[in-house]
Amino acid sequence: MPEIIKRNAELKIRLDELRKNGKSIGFVPTLGALHMGHMSLINKALKWADIVVCSIFVNPTQFNEESDFDRYPRPIKEDIALLKKNNCHFLFLPFLEEIYPKNHKKFSMNIGNLGDTMEGANRPGHFEGVIEVVHRLLSIVEPDFAFFGEKDFQQLSIIRLLVQKARFTTQIVPCEIIREKDGLAMSSRNRLLTTSQRSHSPILYKTLKKMALNKQELSPFALKEHFLNYLKTNKVDVEYLEIAREDNLEAIRKWYKTIPCRIFIVARFGAIRLIDNISVAYRPK
Repeated sequence: MPEIIKRNAELKIRLDELRKNGKSIGFVPTLGALHMGHMSLINKALKWADIVVCSIFVNPTQFNEESDFDRYPRPIKEDIALLKKNNCHFLFLPFLEEIYPKNHKKFSMNIGNLGDTMEGANRPGHFEGVIEVVHRLLSIVEPDFAFFGEKDFQQLSIIRLLVQKARFTTQIVPCEIIREKDGLAMSSRNRLLTTSQRSHSPILYKTLKKMALNKQELSPFALKEHFLNYLKTNKVDVEYLEIAREDNLEAIRKWYKTIPCRIFIVARFGAIRLIDNISVAYRPK
């Protein structure tokens, strides 16, 4: 059973004791509703660090839709059981006032082009909330390593910038996307899909794979337009489909031989918003 801690001061005392004994700290921040994708982060953290802390905090400031915040699943008993099964040492389950006390001074920073596109353009205020809560959590836990999934690649890029600008010593460790057997990227929101929506949702990853296979035949623009039409024909409510550089997330107009790129997709299945991406490398014929 992970040791459950709800107060910042108590967590600091426990972790400081371990640090004095030479233990390194790995941190996996989550919104809860844990699944095997989260457990892959826990397992990676166990390989990198001596002690693993997982936090569960449904952060209100990063939800730009109140209905999305309200419907976000909170199965805490299931989460604790999963953390126990995967040998997590600590569960930080803070009260709202621990994260945002009355004297809390909001941390903000200029994220430039990283926040102007995709999620930044479609979810106003989202990244401000992410920056605020991650800054708070890193300040409280002070981990040696923090683990974030590549499913939220834009968020990962912004968190790397946050660590640099805030001068945290924490090393950010990216973790690969974990998928269901049919390719759907694991997400806490998947459990909210109806049976019909769930059976249709693997089309997102299938589309990404088809785009990656066809990249040498078409320009980035033509590839995007072709598969937007494909998704429309298959009655997928696409919010965006973008092909961008991995380093700065700028949309590309041509394929690069040496610059890694990713294809990003977000679509809605009813009220449920699903996100995915895939890395692509262009190899000329």
